[in-house]
Amino acid sequence: MPRLLSSSRFDDRRAALRLLSLATLALLMPAGKARADDFAAFVQGLWPQAQAAGVSRETFETAVAGLKPEQAVLAKPKTQAEFTISIPAYLASAVTNSRVARGRALAAQYERPLARAAQRHGVPHEIMVAILGVESNFGVATGGSDVLAVLATLAWRGHRAETFIGEFVDALVLLEKRYAARGQLRGSWAGAMGQPQFMPSAYLKYAESDNGAGAADIWRSTPDAIASIGNFLEKSGWVAGLPAVVEIRLPENYDYADYDLDFGRWRALGALRADGGDLPASGAASLYMPTGAQGPTFLIGDNFEVIRQYNTSDAYAMSVAVLAERIAGRDIPLAPWPKTAPLSTVEVKEMQQQLARAGVYRGTIDGKLGRSSRNAIHAWQLAAGVQPADGYASKALLARLRGD
Repeated sequence: MPRLLSSSRFDDRRAALRLLSLATLALLMPAGKARADDFAAFVQGLWPQAQAAGVSRETFETAVAGLKPEQAVLAKPKTQAEFTISIPAYLASAVTNSRVARGRALAAQYERPLARAAQRHGVPHEIMVAILGVESNFGVATGGSDVLAVLATLAWRGHRAETFIGEFVDALVLLEKRYAARGQLRGSWAGAMGQPQFMPSAYLKYAESDNGAGAADIWRSTPDAIASIGNFLEKSGWVAGLPAVVEIRLPENYDYADYDLDFGRWRALGALRADGGDLPASGAASLYMPTGAQGPTFLIGDNFEVIRQYNTSDAYAMSVAVLAERIAGRDIPLAPWPKTAPLSTVEVKEMQQQLARAGVYRGTIDGKLGRSSRNAIHAWQLAAGVQPADGYASKALLARLRGD
């Protein structure tokens, strides 16, 4: 499910709607449960935002008629699996032999739409196919929840009410512009829709039809889903010709002092592709060891971060990148995964707090591992003389930060 980036006129409208959203929340959710518990009243209170976005009263009333809260949505876990299990475990479930085979079959079946999308957007076939595979199992698992009910429920009782009010209004805009029929607005428990699992705002910004004409049907048309994914990635900063992930072997006795370099500098230091191929001549590349120096070692480039715009989890981005490599016939990783015990969300938060106290972490204390946490760990390891300074968040590292 894509995370959105900012862009021009669309976000100017969202900024104006944000002020209306805050006013709605202040009116409907302040001093207790009296009005907030009235779901119907809450939904009706969203009319000013819908009207400001260009939704007619007829569209609004027809769309919300009989809308009821999705109680099951509120029971969903607040923490996504991709942030709580190890990279090897996540990859084992996301990148299977059967999924690789299905990805190759789909790539052959939709060769022409993939070629058109690749030419327009500069994104490799296998990346677009891999996102389809991870997001919706190639269009099979798109979700059966009523998107409007889900979004209204999350706005009413969720922890990011303002965000979901915006998404609810954008779903109404889809209906107003006749990009989709009311019955098509089915999706996941978080409101993501169709084969690429776009949120309504992502549809409005990135959805693209294969033939370049008419509304994109991301629900029933795989070519449209492919074109939309390619457009999303290009608009999010995809750099044509550069890999997202490359497995490497570091030179013997590497001191781990360097972590963020250029592909060319890594070549000069003696890093080699694990498969014997050549590293790119240029382009930013960061060292990434998901299970520490004892496991597979990768260089991740700017396109890895672009994949993370779809989902901010490193596990998600790795699953897309590795599945894409396998679909393209490149085996990765070649080095085996060691057995590891991942930190819990609570432990990651504690680690971030400890690193912040040490003056090396300035990110959010959110319990989610990413580049900011890895770089902070690496900096602390270098300062403390810990080798290998691999940026790996282990239980041993947490114990040392605690002073155990």
